[in-house]
Amino acid sequence: MSGFRLMAVHAHPDDESSKGAATMARYASEGNEVLVVTLTGGERGDILNPAMDVPGIRERMHDVRREEMAEAARILGVQQMWLGFVDSGLPEGDPTPPLPPGCFALEPLEVPTAALVKVIRDFRPHVMTTYDENGGYPHPDHIKCHEVSMAAFEAAADPEQFPDAGRPWEVKKVYYNHGFIRKRLVLFKEEYERRGEEFPMAEWLAKWKTEQGDLMARVTTQIQCGDFFPQRDDALRAHATQIDPNGSFFAVPLDIQQKIWPTEEFELAKTRVHTAIPEDDFFAGISKDETQ
Repeated sequence: MSGFRLMAVHAHPDDESSKGAATMARYASEGNEVLVVTLTGGERGDILNPAMDVPGIRERMHDVRREEMAEAARILGVQQMWLGFVDSGLPEGDPTPPLPPGCFALEPLEVPTAALVKVIRDFRPHVMTTYDENGGYPHPDHIKCHEVSMAAFEAAADPEQFPDAGRPWEVKKVYYNHGFIRKRLVLFKEEYERRGEEFPMAEWLAKWKTEQGDLMARVTTQIQCGDFFPQRDDALRAHATQIDPNGSFFAVPLDIQQKIWPTEEFELAKTRVHTAIPEDDFFAGISKDETQ
């Protein structure tokens, strides 16, 4: 399936490499156009890799994160553009401190929606991906990303909305990324037990309370992309300030991941075409006549 256009909307640089990256790499390799839209510059991100916590990095975080993003996009084989809003950071404390003035999460909804509508009408994606109503996890920028994406999905097709943003374009489907699947870790653990080896994420799994449920119940679409896990991991490592190469992202070897769980998971949130659930292709139900 080639000749389609896929747009992935993300809050920060590095989000694209930890959420649906192998899927994007697969579709790009098959001859589809893939565009990552990064809503903020990630300026308020902490340095999460000890090896990068050296003089000169924090002082130029804005530029460093742009360089990291460019390398990740190159590895995945995708296009990328910035929407230009300012990272809100992740306020922590009790009580939680207020968000910084001028940050993305405090923007009036219509401002980033208008900007994203223009990108949609210019790129004309057949499919979009974004975050669910909880932002995947409750970061204020992720929740705002969901709100903006869903508003833009509707507005881009409506000639009455944002008439100065280009000719209307109807995106056929929008999906939520679902990366935190408990069942996936359980199956990895069982594979380690069969091998008589200690599971490196046992403590992490133990903290995952079963009553919290598993997002697998919401998954409608699983994309086979295990062959592209190496590109996904290389793209993650390209975000060197944010990703510790010795961290949990890389704890389970690729051969186990590719054998036990060679897919990435998504939820079909809205569709304007008929399709059958479960799916294994974003473009299922979209005709070739609609690739123009």
